[in-house]
Amino acid sequence: MDDKGILVAHGKIHEGWLTVAWKRQVESYALASTAGAKALDAEASAQWGLDPFALVESAGRTCAEAFIRSVSPCDCPCHDREFTVLAGSGNNAADALVMLRALILGDHADPGSCSVFIGRMPGSGGTAERTPLLQVVLAVRKLGVSVKAWDEGKTDLAARPLTGRRWVVIDGITGTGLDGPLRGTALEMAEAANALSQKPNGPTVVSIDMPSGSFDGWRSGMPIVAANDTLAIEPQKLCIYAPSVRPNAGAILPVVGIFPPELTTKYRDAELLSWKSASVRIKPVPQTAHKYGRGLVEIRAGSPGASGAARLAALGSQAAGAGIVRLIVDASLYAIVAGACSGVMVVPDDATSSEASKEGEGRFMPAALLLGPGWGKGEDRMRLLESYLPSEEKGIPLVLDADAIALAKGTAFHGNAILTPHVGEFAFCTGLPKEEILGTDIIRLLRGFAAEKKATVLLKSHVMYVASPDGRLGVIDGMNPVLAAGGSGDVLAGFCAAIAARSAQEGVFDGYTCACAAASLLVQAAESEGIAGNFIDPGELARAAAAIAGNAWIRREQ
Repeated sequence: MDDKGILVAHGKIHEGWLTVAWKRQVESYALASTAGAKALDAEASAQWGLDPFALVESAGRTCAEAFIRSVSPCDCPCHDREFTVLAGSGNNAADALVMLRALILGDHADPGSCSVFIGRMPGSGGTAERTPLLQVVLAVRKLGVSVKAWDEGKTDLAARPLTGRRWVVIDGITGTGLDGPLRGTALEMAEAANALSQKPNGPTVVSIDMPSGSFDGWRSGMPIVAANDTLAIEPQKLCIYAPSVRPNAGAILPVVGIFPPELTTKYRDAELLSWKSASVRIKPVPQTAHKYGRGLVEIRAGSPGASGAARLAALGSQAAGAGIVRLIVDASLYAIVAGACSGVMVVPDDATSSEASKEGEGRFMPAALLLGPGWGKGEDRMRLLESYLPSEEKGIPLVLDADAIALAKGTAFHGNAILTPHVGEFAFCTGLPKEEILGTDIIRLLRGFAAEKKATVLLKSHVMYVASPDGRLGVIDGMNPVLAAGGSGDVLAGFCAAIAARSAQEGVFDGYTCACAAASLLVQAAESEGIAGNFIDPGELARAAAAIAGNAWIRREQ
């Protein structure tokens, strides 16, 4: 979001968003487990007077508002759409039907072109049950909407009169009550929606809260609805940001203002961070700053055939605000790297350069260290890594990337290290298959690994996770193929080191805060003008990030 309150969600602009959404974006969004979300609902009903009827009404109406603003920022009627709701048997289905009713009453949908298919018709069990779903089914029927029970093996979702309107399928099949793979009617509904959405002129699929089929124990290969958009009710569900689940959610549109902030905070398992919310946690550079006050970053990187990694790491450190970057490379690479790194102190790796980084060198002592980009894994590298470990133990931030992470596989740190593995490197360190890492177990695995290593872990993927040894967990939503290029990770490591150096100089270093700011800076740079949608040299990411970071952290003190 920019200062005018415009939210950009994967290419879709939502203008005039609720004020509370802007506030949440700056403060970060709460993420909850599905178990936590169910406990929140129960407390909201028992202690806040928000019974299921009130919650369903609020959630459905707010979802309708969010949807309208996503397709019609000017709040004009969107009569060019027809809606089909796929409803299960719980309150998530009721949310979807309240949303449909709100669209009809707001003149955004024609009831005659709307339809509802419901897995089990409420009241069909032989009891006069009074539930939110029953009440809203009665309401939409009264408005003239066709409501039918889904007949397993016989219902043809595509068998509808052609109206010429764009077709929207609202997925209200399952919600936080799901605790295993989809089956029966729910599975058939999900498969029908997925099959249709893949066809030319197929429907846009909009999931309520989370794509049906997702839950805390979801694994790759389990059935799930592939949505184009997800109206994610705060607290958003942590499981939809698992790397293998995330693509199925499409553009995630936050739906806020339903629960009291005290409740969303209480049941918050993690936080969803943006550049806005992460950058404000890093102190700006004072007007009286000098280069040593901004911190000296020492980098050990590069090897024959991988000199570019050293250059990109140095560019990243410059872009994120390091006062001085000292890049120590193999003597054989010195001439190549020195000519490509303007403004960087490039030093050949010999006895003199090794002495320069020792404690007691005054202003030349590093404020943060970065080891590993394009480095190699030889015995000489292992010896160098071991020589730097005492500095981390004494409090100097140590960022390990790429080969240095593999070399440190058996090392436990002292709370001052940031590790930046991608999924393959994390699999090597843990011995786990990639499929398990990409599923919803990633949350538990990362927290456990960070605690065991006593280090902050920044997992690189199309969704980035930051886990702190103390249990904090941050999520930075990427979903940007611009970053799927060799070298972007080297730039990110440089960001981490620079932010760590500046924070350490201020006496406020926190690996979690630094890693979150670095990851969100990378995503923001990838979405910036001139970068988004282009194949680029990753060095351009650093240049874009320099302007973004400067705007956030170089200003006059108030």
